Amino acid sequence: MRKYCLSVSFLAILTIAITLACGSSPRILQSVNLSPPTADAQGNPVQFMATGYFNEQPSSVTLSAANWGACYQNQRTTAVAVSAEGLAQCAAGAVGTYTVWAWAESAADSCGGNNGENPANACGGGGGCHVTGTAQLTCP
Repeated sequence: MRKYCLSVSFLAILTIAITLACGSSPRILQSVNLSPPTADAQGNPVQFMATGYFNEQPSSVTLSAANWGACYQNQRTTAVAVSAEGLAQCAAGAVGTYTVWAWAESAADSCGGNNGENPANACGGGGGCHVTGTAQLTCP
């Protein structure tokens, strides 16, 4: 009986050690969608929401840690400001259709854990580390 108890204890400890050592693979962000996809500011701020779609359940979640910005014709712009919560506001005198973007890292620590680093281009794209979604905002 004593041998049996030691064997069971040893197997339990071994199982726990392997589980802790190997861990689980992180969920991978595959795409980001912004809603609404198009909006007309009509002189008022517009609230955008970023939804991330992952390779594992839950497959879609609202991204609370997205990085937001705006661009115009693939160039940085100050004509539209976007808050950390996705609230976009046209600056005084801004006219035209602007791209609002949000990005997040595709997996935890996939970019060295530096979430918040600057994207590779003005419209939020950043290669394999950053998954970006876009929407259009028309300023009067």
